Amino acid sequence: MARLIAIAGGMGSGKSIVSQILRVMRFKVYDCDKEARALMDRDEEMKSRIERMIAADVILADRTIDRRRLAEIVFADEMMLATLNGIVHEAVREDIMRWKQANAGERLLWVESAIIYESGIDRMVDEVWEVTAPVDLRIERVMARNSMSRDQVMERIEAQSRTDFEPHRCVKTIVNDGIAPVLPQVLRLL
Repeated sequence: MARLIAIAGGMGSGKSIVSQILRVMRFKVYDCDKEARALMDRDEEMKSRIERMIAADVILADRTIDRRRLAEIVFADEMMLATLNGIVHEAVREDIMRWKQANAGERLLWVESAIIYESGIDRMVDEVWEVTAPVDLRIERVMARNSMSRDQVMERIEAQSRTDFEPHRCVKTIVNDGIAPVLPQVLRLL
């Protein structure tokens, strides 16, 4: 069975850079954000639960999700964020297991997620690669990438930072501060 490694870190830390490097090296990486969105788009039960438990107006007439509206709600209210996470996490964990089984011939597989502990992914992986960057740099990256205000980015970073979970037993750090090159760190960990 493939060894499963999480690529973790808050938004703007550079998880996607590490994932991109691994993909270029022909490793397989499961992107939890992307796959969660895909699951939400196609799973009518998830949409119905979001509609009932969060807000009816986030599900549009064509049964698509107004992600901007959903984000406004959940990142402004801890309880709503927990509700959404509760709806999505189980489906993502199940999808990761299917993906892992489908790629059982691989030696190493990665799962990219900002919230491995809150989602329960930490209990599924053999190791965690924690990508770190200074908060101001993370804010700048997200503002440029997502066309968000500083306050909006801070609100999301703070929402993702609220954790009281025990760290994984095997955590390795990658520094993505714009100074230390990332590729040599990835190669060293491999």
